[in-house]
Amino acid sequence: MTPMRLQKFLSAAGVCSRRKGEEYIAAGRVSVNGQTVTEPGTKVDPGLDAVSVDGHPVSLAAELIYIALHKPKGYISSCDQKNAKTVVDLVDISQRVYPIGRLDKDSTGLLLLTNDGRLHQRLAHPSFDHEKEYDVTVALPITDGALKKLADGMPLMGGRTRPAEVKRIGPRRFLITLKEGKNRQIRRMVRKTGNHVTRLERLRTANIRLGKLPPGAWRHLTETEKKKLLKGVSDPAPLKIPGKRKQQASDPGKY
Repeated sequence: MTPMRLQKFLSAAGVCSRRKGEEYIAAGRVSVNGQTVTEPGTKVDPGLDAVSVDGHPVSLAAELIYIALHKPKGYISSCDQKNAKTVVDLVDISQRVYPIGRLDKDSTGLLLLTNDGRLHQRLAHPSFDHEKEYDVTVALPITDGALKKLADGMPLMGGRTRPAEVKRIGPRRFLITLKEGKNRQIRRMVRKTGNHVTRLERLRTANIRLGKLPPGAWRHLTETEKKKLLKGVSDPAPLKIPGKRKQQASDPGKY
């Protein structure tokens, strides 16, 4: 196989993003053929070299897996955290998969998991404009004016939220569709209107819908879903790099 940079290999293997891979390498957590490597530009041959992270072997996936999970309340969107229930505990397969983005512990709904490093990187990157739709219930009746603020965008975390699609479905309930993912964004936005979220469920990510999948259950994406999802991230153009304007930490899905 064609040699590739070590951080790209880690991303393609679904371990982490390229940027996070550089941090792992610099921290001495990655070894190649038994030797610790600290230079991110190091090239490896996936067909010949043995790569490990924290002592665990890493390889490019022979079979790419795409899963839709209905995250229940009380689970965290992490692969490994002691004394905590994680979303990967709910997926009973032999291959290792990683959640794309996050839902906070108290939120529920659709979470995608995969071992496709490229898809993980593109969907998790703040410059990629895929839609995420949420069903939100708040404590107090929400006014039309407050919904308009959510839709128009508002100051948040040193910047301004992008315009969103908002649709009322009850006195205390609405749907909102975002194309960004600041940390706990919806909860923070609602608090700025003088209200607070009591229930938040993700219904859709890009073209993948939660549907009638029960809490805690998961399924493989259909061939049609995979084809449409992958087509949406197959543009060979490079990802947009944030400019000099101060960027807020973005972790799509931490709502």
